[in-house]
Amino acid sequence: MASWVVSECGLRPLPRIYPRPRTGISSTETSQLKFRALPLCKNGKAPSLWVSGGSRGREWGLKVSAPLMVGSVDEEFREGEAINGVSELGLGEGDGDGGFDPGAPPPFRLAEIRAAIPKHCWMKDPWRSMSYVVRDVAVVFGLAAAAAYFNHWAVWPLYWLAQGTMFWALFVLGHDCGHGSFSSNPKLNSVVGHLLHSSILVPYHGWRISHRTHHQNHGHVENDESWHPLSEKIYRSLDTATRTLRFTLPFPMLAYPVYLWGRSPGKTGSHFDPNSDLFIPNERKDVITSTVCWSAMAALLVCLSFVMGPVQMLKLYGIPYWIFVMWLDLVTYLHHHGHEEKLPWYRGKEWSYLRGGLTTLDRDYGVINNIHHDIGTHVIHHLFPQIPHYHLVEATKAAKPVLGKYYREPKKSGPLPFHLLGSLIRSMKQDHYVSDTGDVVYYQKDPQLPGSQKSE
Repeated sequence: MASWVVSECGLRPLPRIYPRPRTGISSTETSQLKFRALPLCKNGKAPSLWVSGGSRGREWGLKVSAPLMVGSVDEEFREGEAINGVSELGLGEGDGDGGFDPGAPPPFRLAEIRAAIPKHCWMKDPWRSMSYVVRDVAVVFGLAAAAAYFNHWAVWPLYWLAQGTMFWALFVLGHDCGHGSFSSNPKLNSVVGHLLHSSILVPYHGWRISHRTHHQNHGHVENDESWHPLSEKIYRSLDTATRTLRFTLPFPMLAYPVYLWGRSPGKTGSHFDPNSDLFIPNERKDVITSTVCWSAMAALLVCLSFVMGPVQMLKLYGIPYWIFVMWLDLVTYLHHHGHEEKLPWYRGKEWSYLRGGLTTLDRDYGVINNIHHDIGTHVIHHLFPQIPHYHLVEATKAAKPVLGKYYREPKKSGPLPFHLLGSLIRSMKQDHYVSDTGDVVYYQKDPQLPGSQKSE
């Protein structure tokens, strides 16, 4: 049952986008097709459309019946069959961009985005980074001291929410250490990263390496590491209980510890095992170091439980830890899922680092943006993880003219990001698996899954 809760400098014109044909012709073939409408038949029957290939040396064609009365686009979208998770018109749900295809290759290259970002945004200031560590650690100890002092039932729930959020803030700073955006000093990054992540029971190097794999393969169906989609074959192989729990809240928001120990369905290995498939031989010492640090923190928590009592430790550390886990799973999931329009996942030659990164999403978390170090500015972070978190907002603003429609403006949040709960719930109801075939695929839903959003 451990698996159930998880899972590129020239400018080129944007290729013309044609609807995806029902027959499964690839987009590169479609762009070469010529359409000739034949005259109406005298017998009053529906005319036919002859579709001929533009390539030499072969002749082939499709005769497609064209009805005399054409229904509205809305009707066809509702009634059309889905091909790899997208309607036969090739439009994602909620697409209002006049046929803009988010799965089409972008008309810009990675170097153009990089050139648009101001040079100072790439500069790492270790003193500034350390100031955030000092700030967050001081808040963590201050909150714990205040809660222990008052020790009142009305205070504890507020403490759990605040402290769990601060644990998540500590994770984000350790995450920056793992990317090397904290400083240009690898030793400093490693020491700070171990201290921050071990304190919240995260194996620093084990996670750092798997997270690097996630960034290097973002948007790839099989090779991505974090919250990647299940293929239909793997999805169907899961028992009903596992499928149900995987897409039933709150269970997916408690997935992180399970993922650390056993990864996602269809993958094997552990972040604690130096011999895991996650790692190469020269990384094993790093993994052992992090596992030892994690074990030392776990032992410290056990000792404190004997000294302070298990109930007090549960209130001071245990519950905030699970609030942190929910923050981590919520944020990381919504950076890759839950948009109103369907976003593509790639395989084979269709995947590229740029195209995969452009499927990530920025999110607005209201007042939490500052607390968790603007991790919601995720698109530029995914493309250029070397940029320090305190420059991500400016870098994103500078890159947006280049990104164009490939950048999806996040919905503005109120003081607290309650609006994201709707995005999460909707995604859990309809983003279940992707096709086993095809190099550009979209999420599909299983209408038989309890709680699944039914087609309208």
